[in-house]
Amino acid sequence: MSWFIVKRLASLVPILLGISIITFILLHLIPGDPAVAYLRLSNIPPTDVAVAELRLKLGLDNPLHIQYFEWLGKVIQLDLGMSYVSKNTVWDEILLHLIPTIQLTMTALFFIVVISLPIGVISAIYKGKWIDQFSRIIAYVSVSMPTFWFGFLVIFFLSVKLDLFPVLGRGTLAHLILPSLTLAFGYIGTYIRLLRASMLENLNEPFVVYAKARGLRQRQIISRHVLKKSILPVVTGLGMSFGNMLGGAVIVETIFAWPGMGQLFVSSILNQDYPMIQGCVLFMSVIFVICNLLVDVTYSFLDPRIRLEGGK
Repeated sequence: MSWFIVKRLASLVPILLGISIITFILLHLIPGDPAVAYLRLSNIPPTDVAVAELRLKLGLDNPLHIQYFEWLGKVIQLDLGMSYVSKNTVWDEILLHLIPTIQLTMTALFFIVVISLPIGVISAIYKGKWIDQFSRIIAYVSVSMPTFWFGFLVIFFLSVKLDLFPVLGRGTLAHLILPSLTLAFGYIGTYIRLLRASMLENLNEPFVVYAKARGLRQRQIISRHVLKKSILPVVTGLGMSFGNMLGGAVIVETIFAWPGMGQLFVSSILNQDYPMIQGCVLFMSVIFVICNLLVDVTYSFLDPRIRLEGGK
């Protein structure tokens, strides 16, 4: 088990190095001059002399590979630079906006699990029945309806008409319900169908026949054997979805004025805040890679065959 985790950690090194290279190169392909953007955001006239002095100060006159290694050395020390807008460190700004995004994502993940998993299990058990047809309608609506449109619908019905939840901002638990439900809705249908298909496949496996021959009840067979095996692709999907939701909640955070990473990233692009853009892209990429690592480790606990493979 420990060898399996060590191998997965070792594989992260070239991945993270590649992410850093791509992030650095993509930022330098963006039109515009970082020195001019810094002076403009600091309300300083971008004269030729001021731009030349600032480029020298920021090391922008050095060759591209030297700039990369200097930037990478700072990143290893968790120094992502300073925001051109707030004049605070990029790391402080990310941490400030990361907590609301984690709250939003974790709550959305909770909604995905408590809604999609029971419906997926029931629709597989009662294949072809009315509950299965109803779950299919839910899944089609979930994957077809745009996120922003569903967000406007829940605002109209649950806030404007029924006055159950607040619409904008972050504060109480009630502020968290609508944006997290909106973020989760697009994923619910996917996991309903994924779990249903996985369970139907495993229900036809020989071990189910053997379990019935041993006299086990249907509920015990499903809960102890079929569900445990069927949940593996769902775990993989949830791990990847968690990373996607952390970095892709821009629309939801904009609709509900949620002060998270999405809003920070969009405002950084609009303001041409180069260090903040670079820091956000790199940070969210690392988070996504870590989520995949945690999925692999969780997989090894759920499926002993992976532990045996890692040991070899």
